[in-house]
Amino acid sequence: MAHIIVVGNEKGGAGKSTVSMHVATALARMGYRVGVLDLDLRQRSLGRYVENRRKYLQSEGLTLPGPDYLELPEVAPETLPPGENAFDHRLSRAMADLEARSDYVLIDCPGSHTRLTQVAHSLADTLVTPLNDSFVDFDLLARIDSDGETILGPSVYSEMVWSARQLRAQAGLRPIDWVVLRNRLGPQNMVNKMKMEKALARLSKRIGFRIAPGFSERVIFRELFPRGLTLLDLKDVGVGQLNISNVAARQELRDLVRTLRLPGVEVSF
Repeated sequence: MAHIIVVGNEKGGAGKSTVSMHVATALARMGYRVGVLDLDLRQRSLGRYVENRRKYLQSEGLTLPGPDYLELPEVAPETLPPGENAFDHRLSRAMADLEARSDYVLIDCPGSHTRLTQVAHSLADTLVTPLNDSFVDFDLLARIDSDGETILGPSVYSEMVWSARQLRAQAGLRPIDWVVLRNRLGPQNMVNKMKMEKALARLSKRIGFRIAPGFSERVIFRELFPRGLTLLDLKDVGVGQLNISNVAARQELRDLVRTLRLPGVEVSF
């Protein structure tokens, strides 16, 4: 059975697609068969990322490891039993296809609550939630008092994850390994960073997730997307000497993949 990684939260702009593409490509470069799905059927950031990669490599005559991207298949409504949800069937068929030929399946969710998002979370063996270092994003996980320290209770996204965990328990599946990723960290505002760190540490014990280091805010990520490249591809496309920022970003990716503790994976890049 393929190990299923779901990357999601209910807010856009946290770097879900960047994290998805880098984790998927890192696994592919280590020799694993990786299938990916993009459940943001409107924006398709991950889907376009993979398409950009295919076009760029083709134009340059290059062959580099990467994920196997699959569009959700269409389902004719008239073929469904009464009361059945078409999105459930589309996701189920895509998963059956990818699981049969993948070691890992990575699902990138939209920054909103949808039926597909809800179902995908119940499929997750590993759930990765990128989170900007902001109490605006923190509010998706929990409501916090005006002092920035007192946690008042879980919020909408945490409640959805809790429901997904219950569904998996009822089905006899292994628990979700939930990893919250502090992402797009800036070099300044140390007071806010310390408050976020303390609040996440308290919340992690309360609702059950692990905290992982993410990516710092770097220009390189904006430059990679149009060519569909990742940090791991730079030397293969002619970048002879990585600058300090790029070297640091590669180390952040190593740390992230190690922290995910994916079965059988020993980081080798």
